[in-house]
Amino acid sequence: MNDGCLKYRIAFASVRGMGVELAQRLLEVLPDEAAFFEADSHELANLLQTRNKITDKSYRHKLLEMAEEEVRFINENGIFVTYFTDCDFPTRLLNAPDAPILLYGKGSCDLNRSKVVSVVGTRNATAYGTHFCETLIADLAAAFKDELIIASGLAYGIDIAAHKAALRNGVTTVAILAHGLNTLYPAIHRSVANEIVKSGGALLTDYTSHDYVSRANFLARNRIVAAIADCTIVAESAEKGGAMVTANIASSYNRDVFALPGRTTDAYSAGCNQLIRRNMASLITSADDLMKAMQWETAASNAMHGKQRELFPTLSGEEQAIYDYLKAQGEAVHVNVMYGALKTPMSQLLGLLIDLEFKGMVTALPGNKYAAT
Repeated sequence: MNDGCLKYRIAFASVRGMGVELAQRLLEVLPDEAAFFEADSHELANLLQTRNKITDKSYRHKLLEMAEEEVRFINENGIFVTYFTDCDFPTRLLNAPDAPILLYGKGSCDLNRSKVVSVVGTRNATAYGTHFCETLIADLAAAFKDELIIASGLAYGIDIAAHKAALRNGVTTVAILAHGLNTLYPAIHRSVANEIVKSGGALLTDYTSHDYVSRANFLARNRIVAAIADCTIVAESAEKGGAMVTANIASSYNRDVFALPGRTTDAYSAGCNQLIRRNMASLITSADDLMKAMQWETAASNAMHGKQRELFPTLSGEEQAIYDYLKAQGEAVHVNVMYGALKTPMSQLLGLLIDLEFKGMVTALPGNKYAAT
């Protein structure tokens, strides 16, 4: 991507209120991001059918000036940028209406691995919570090391315990930051952050080097922690806190939420117990609980299913096309993405997917996703 294109993308992503849905709507009627900034205020107001701050020419000009400086920072510091139309952008984020359309990162990591798990919890982690993280991630690594990403926020407590457990077990881990890549908070975790990058993981953020760091950033960051994963695990939490916010956001995105139960007298199990009691999270005590709930199979069980597929009935042309598409993807695909790729009417597509599921050829997964069995 040349610097000129990057500048317009950064500025476009920085527009207040810009998300996937708005960006898609604008780019359906504009030739590119540059046209958004080159349009006069009256033209843009007519296009948006409203007049507000983003239609103001001076506002858009300031965004371009900031973006020019950010391009220089990116080039000088070896930062990668992924945009929502890029093939390496985390596709799970596309299903979250308030997700960012651009991410900045350090490291090198396939953000679209077939299995992504977010692990969150209290800053005041106990031995109970940290031991659970270690055991859970070690067992997941034994089953899915090359397919798995552990995501968290690099914060004190459960977050850093999850990152360290992933590093110890050779699992790719991604830290979602609440600030630009010009700094690191908390600074005491810099060595872990460096190890994450060196081991093939990544530091990710939607904030630029110009953005002011505030408490609100950390709450906003939680939407990415929730959206980037197939499921969110709350290892320990009080009744209020960032982990509870992340769990609620994940639930609103139709992601699976799991919580580690604890004693009713333990303050940092109160939030987990509350999530379970309100049916907002499934109880989890081990990796096996997670794998069963998510219908994640080990290599041994997949081999058995491969032999069983020889017994399946012949597929229709439409069914075969869907199955071949899912098989080629090699991972779960959201029904909206399938609709765009296959051009099959949604009502017909859903019916065919149900038929394929009954025949044992596809598996329905949480979040309106399907995968070839």
